[in-house]
Amino acid sequence: MACPKLFLSGLLIQLMFLSLVPEFAHGQGLKVGFYQKTCPNAEAIVKKVIGQVMSVAPSFSGPLLRMHFHDCFVRGCEGSILLNSSTHQAEKDSPPNLSLRGYQVIDRVKTALEKACPATVSCADILAIVARDVVVATGGLSYDAETGRRDGVVSSFTEPLTNLLPPTANITVLKAGFASKGLSVKDLVVLSGGHTIGTSHCSSFTNRLYNFTGKGDADPSLDSNYAARLKLRCKPNDQTTLVEMDPGSVRTFDIKYFDLLSKRRGLLTSDSALLADSQTKAYLDLQIKTGGSTFFKDFGVSMVNMGRVGVLTGTAGEVRKVCSKIN
Repeated sequence: MACPKLFLSGLLIQLMFLSLVPEFAHGQGLKVGFYQKTCPNAEAIVKKVIGQVMSVAPSFSGPLLRMHFHDCFVRGCEGSILLNSSTHQAEKDSPPNLSLRGYQVIDRVKTALEKACPATVSCADILAIVARDVVVATGGLSYDAETGRRDGVVSSFTEPLTNLLPPTANITVLKAGFASKGLSVKDLVVLSGGHTIGTSHCSSFTNRLYNFTGKGDADPSLDSNYAARLKLRCKPNDQTTLVEMDPGSVRTFDIKYFDLLSKRRGLLTSDSALLADSQTKAYLDLQIKTGGSTFFKDFGVSMVNMGRVGVLTGTAGEVRKVCSKIN
């Protein structure tokens, strides 16, 4: 699901990931319906706002889903991706996060919740509920999003560089990165399926088109016809053009992403990498064969798993009144 606009070299990222100490998912203190007594309409309020946003700006679905992922993989799911910095040294200012958007949608949700239940619903929980609601809004299945997270008070410019998976990642780096968060290989392939909605900047994959091995060549694992079409959209050094990750159904949560992978039309190196592992390839082959028999349910399970990574609960952290700044 991560496709940062800029990133460190693949070798450096590999070394960083292989040296990470596992930060296992636990989720202690989370539960379904955490706000049932303190803010009983919390999830209904979020759903209403997201429904309004999706009706006029459906292109926010992919970025909002990715925002939850980017938050959880850096410091855990505690809302640090939302914090602003007067010196531009927060997570959102870090190169891997420069392509994220939709912060104003989160602010809109927070404003509605503060009006109904002041100082009650955390920004970290808002990210989790919003991610679930955009999946549903684009055709995916609903799932019970656990809540009870509290918000962190630290946001680091450097931590995304060593925690977020780059679009150039191979299968070894991907598996190590997920394992470092206590997530399984199945979680990896299932959550990668989130690329069925959203777009990516050309800069995240043009190395596959023009200079894959440093000799002006294309990535041989990429379908040549698909590569030719991508070259028409993306010229070398293009930093701004956006390309659909799942052409033809970019606003629909479905299994066509897996079908594209099987045809060697995965947009990112990290997408194509799923063909290089027997377990991940077996999963996508099964979904193609069975029409996504388990994917939609599996996605909810893996999102819940990811939502438990490094959470703050109880009296840890705080509940921000404004998501972009600490209280």
